[in-house]
Amino acid sequence: MSDTQAVPVLAHSATRDPVEALNSLLRRAGLAVHCTWIPGVQDVPDALEQLNPELLISFEPDSDTLAQLCDIRDEVASAVPLVVVREAISEQIIAADMNHGARDTVTLGQPERVQRVIQRELRAFRMERTLITTLRSAKDYRHQIESVLQHSNDAIAQVQEGIIVDANGSWIELFGAKDPAELVGQPLMDHFHPDTHAPLRGALAACLQGRWSGHTLRATAVLPEGGSADLELVLTLGEHEGDPCVRLLVPGRKQDEQHLASELAEAVRHDPVSGLLRRRYLLEDIQARLQQPLRGGVRYLACVRPDRFAELEKEVGSLQAEDLLMAVAAQVRAMLAPSDIAGHFGGTNLLVWVERGNRQDVEAWSEQLLERLGNHPLVLGNRNVSLTVSIGLGLVPQTQADLNSALADALAAMRRARERGGNQILTIGRADTDARVVAYDAIWVKHIRAALLENRFKLVQQPVASLRGDAGQIFDVAIRMLNADGKEILPSEFLPAAERNDLMKSIDRWVIGASLSFAAKNKPDMLFVRLSAQTALDMSTLLPWLDSQIKARQFEPQRLCLQVTARFAAEESSATRLLAEGLRSRGLRFALEHFGNEERGLALLEKLPMDFVRIDGALTQGLAGNSAAQGRVHAIVELAGQKGIQTVAERIEDANTMAVVWQLGVQYIQGYLVHAPEEVVLKS
Repeated sequence: MSDTQAVPVLAHSATRDPVEALNSLLRRAGLAVHCTWIPGVQDVPDALEQLNPELLISFEPDSDTLAQLCDIRDEVASAVPLVVVREAISEQIIAADMNHGARDTVTLGQPERVQRVIQRELRAFRMERTLITTLRSAKDYRHQIESVLQHSNDAIAQVQEGIIVDANGSWIELFGAKDPAELVGQPLMDHFHPDTHAPLRGALAACLQGRWSGHTLRATAVLPEGGSADLELVLTLGEHEGDPCVRLLVPGRKQDEQHLASELAEAVRHDPVSGLLRRRYLLEDIQARLQQPLRGGVRYLACVRPDRFAELEKEVGSLQAEDLLMAVAAQVRAMLAPSDIAGHFGGTNLLVWVERGNRQDVEAWSEQLLERLGNHPLVLGNRNVSLTVSIGLGLVPQTQADLNSALADALAAMRRARERGGNQILTIGRADTDARVVAYDAIWVKHIRAALLENRFKLVQQPVASLRGDAGQIFDVAIRMLNADGKEILPSEFLPAAERNDLMKSIDRWVIGASLSFAAKNKPDMLFVRLSAQTALDMSTLLPWLDSQIKARQFEPQRLCLQVTARFAAEESSATRLLAEGLRSRGLRFALEHFGNEERGLALLEKLPMDFVRIDGALTQGLAGNSAAQGRVHAIVELAGQKGIQTVAERIEDANTMAVVWQLGVQYIQGYLVHAPEEVVLKS
């Protein structure tokens, strides 16, 4: 075997001598290798990526170094086997090294065993690599054939390193090109709106790594003569002239009679210019949604009305004023999530049904709408017109929901916002100010105490998915209370009363205990469990109680990650530090959730010990088209990486946002795109 065919091997060692000795030993045995000496652990990641070795060998690593090497190997090239070489070995030493992640431990004093172990690991590595490549090729080929057969009229382009290398006639026609040379050989991004660039780059990178699983990407194409078109792109991994590429596909539309009839029926429901629902159909859709049980979070009605519209209409004229209204409607439409409903409510009012994880998320959506309008002056002829809006929010209760009451609240809040000068958000919060709160609490306190006594609670979960291809089972845990008839009651109904009446510590301990039992029995990789402020401040009893629970349930502590909000950590930094240190000293993990909107957020990463930081859903909403928010997320990810903290993006609801957080380096995501919110699967 010549040197050009030699097996690439990375050899980590403090000195070169043992590397040369191993190289000579293997060559004498007829195994041609090319050993690259790596003296420092910090150089291993780059070497794994650039040299594509088939084997990683470490000479005399201490326990911490070996653990670090295994972590690097698992993250960068998990299939590469790691073999430890020591001067003297025993069964205990071999077992300890393998527990860290090594495949085996050998000594140069037993050359025959060294040869056999290395041959075995190389054979296993090559077989696994061949199997993966074969399966991926077969799967990709099958998908390509199916795509061609099923979408013969689709517009298709192939992209390598950001350049369009091929495009069919439908793609050329779609983009209004007269000559293929106008597109082929050009950067893909030149043909899409800048707001689309971040998600498109992220999706291309994910697809090339085989981690884009059929999600549709929304993108705005830039057409000749200043036109644009909203497209839904299907991305698949392909091949062009022997090299990998990403195939972009815009599905063709088959205009059969049934499809045409469906389109016509849908067109009747929507305003032809704004694309939003007409008033009658808007109210019908909201009423229908009102009848559906909410699986989690909150729902609001948002009433959006332009400020000073009558004055603007006099200034620019009725026709151009109508263009202003349509521009506002377009901004609202661009911000809708899949679960939202929006339409015209009469006059200049727009009404939006908004479902989010909590009230802060709804307010964040509203603030982003104000920001979009403020940052994008509307163009009328040769002039720019600044238009602000007032937004009124009305909470839709979880039980005994009344559309009329919620509408009245949203309208009243909108009017108050206008009276205060406009360009602001206002919420009617009856539950917080009504004198009936005391009576309300008295009822709920009885129900909560009875439920605790009778064990009428259960856990629910939402999966947390890795963007690095890990197949682990990680869940975010929440709680449901059951009434006497076994019907679920959402946390937003009973937790406010529990917080006001000092019952959160009892509820938290029920959740922790149930989570410990589940984890001890079912062995998930990790459960995220949130702590209330009351529990987090009660370390003097919480930590001893955790000690007794862990011992009694024979629980592996690393399977549980307890979390508090970033707001709590900012307000109670000393207590949070003591809590984090106490939990981590017991082997438990610690996280901050709803992170990213606190002014002191990055300072918390600098000074608090933690394992995970969970980026707030209020920050990830609208991320694909918000460069400022992307910058904030990037800063969080970068600093967290420097501190060895892993990142989770909360409430990822669409493929565009997933593509952006992928590009920004976020490691895990959670939300509607991963799994329907809070599907019940965990039992205490």
